Parts: sequence; C-alpha cells; structure tokens
Amino acid sequence: MVNNLLKYSLIFVVSVLLQVLIFNHILIFRMISPFFYLIFLLLLPYDTPRALLIFLGFILGLSVDAFTNTLGVHVAVCVVIGFVRPVILNEISTRETRESVSAPRISTMSLNWFISYTAIFVAIHHLLLFMLEAFTFQGFFFTLARAILSGILSIALIVISQFIFFRK
Repeated sequence: MVNNLLKYSLIFVVSVLLQVLIFNHILIFRMISPFFYLIFLLLLPYDTPRALLIFLGFILGLSVDAFTNTLGVHVAVCVVIGFVRPVILNEISTRETRESVSAPRISTMSLNWFISYTAIFVAIHHLLLFMLEAFTFQGFFFTLARAILSGILSIALIVISQFIFFRK
C-alpha cells in the first residue's frame, strides 16, 4: 500500500514537472504540442474508485493550470477523464483482465491494447482541451488538426515512456 502510494506520487510529480518544464515549451509548426501529464491518470490501478479518479484529475489539472496560467482548462478536462475512465476501461478490457492485472501497462497488456487505450483517452483529452481553449467554432478545422496532431505526438511519448520506465 505505502509502496503504491510512493510510486504513484512519484509518477504524479514527474509527469507534472516534465509537462511544465519541458513539454509546455515544445511547439512544432506553431500548432503541435505534447501533453504528457495525462500518463498519471492512465496508469492508475483498475480498482481506483471513481471519486478518487475525479479528485486526482482535479489535482493534476490544477497543478498544470497553476504552472501554465490556463484558468481551469486542464482541471475541466482531467475531471472529465477521471469520470469516464472506469466506463471506458470496462468496455475495452475483460473482467478477468481487470481482476488479474493491477494496472494498465504495456508490460502486462499487449502493445495494441495499450495504444488503443491511450488513444481513446488522449483523443477525449485533446478534443476537449483544444475546444475549451479556443472556445469558438471559428477555426474549427484548425483546432481539430491541432488536437489530432498533438494527440499523435502525445500517444507516441506515452508509449515510448512505457518502454523506458515500465519494462518488465
């Protein structure tokens, strides 16, 4: 229990620090920017209660918003991710998997499953984030392109991090 608390606290701190110190300063072609901090919510155990997911999403979003001065955009999106995560996990994984595996990782699941899992959450996160950030339908296709291209980069970074930090 204490070991898990320390491990997830470290993942939280590292993901937020990487986001605010490195990834927030990356802007490719003035439109593509990675959002790596989402990895914290993705890697939480299957049996994390929904209320705790929402609370952790709030704290994660608040941490990123505090450093980036984005006025609650990340809080709103992370709370939505925390709310829908149990539903999506129930849909894309079997009951046996949820009972036998403690948390979603490439090392415990297949690469295709993890990429699909990550892609679903990154798509939801990025579409909501960029739509809330723009807060208009003017330039809709530009905003959609930003969400898709930034999502591809974010998925790649999250999957690569699995190979680097969470090997068997």
